[in-house]
Amino acid sequence: MQAIIQTGGKQYKVVTGDQLNIEKIEADIGDTIEFDQVLLVADEQQTTFGRPYVEGAKVQAIVTDQSRGKKINILKFKRRKHHMKRMGHRQYYTRVEINNITTASDTNS
Repeated sequence: MQAIIQTGGKQYKVVTGDQLNIEKIEADIGDTIEFDQVLLVADEQQTTFGRPYVEGAKVQAIVTDQSRGKKINILKFKRRKHHMKRMGHRQYYTRVEINNITTASDTNS
């Protein structure tokens, strides 16, 4: 079973067992988090699209790490104006492992 979830303003295609870096979520390592903004759920027999979200669908994940990404160097330069500005940025990430994908039909059965 696979799903498309939305978190941190981005959409991710997930399958049970996947590990992915998402925008930082305030949670401790080992905590279980639940994503309820599920846009699509698909398995071998059926595909369910949400309008905008699939009713009753949830994706459970375990937080495995809180870290920062690679440094990005930013250089602003204007020629003949004696202007050069250097900046850097490191994004905070939360690494999660997808445990379970459930739909409304799974919880009712």
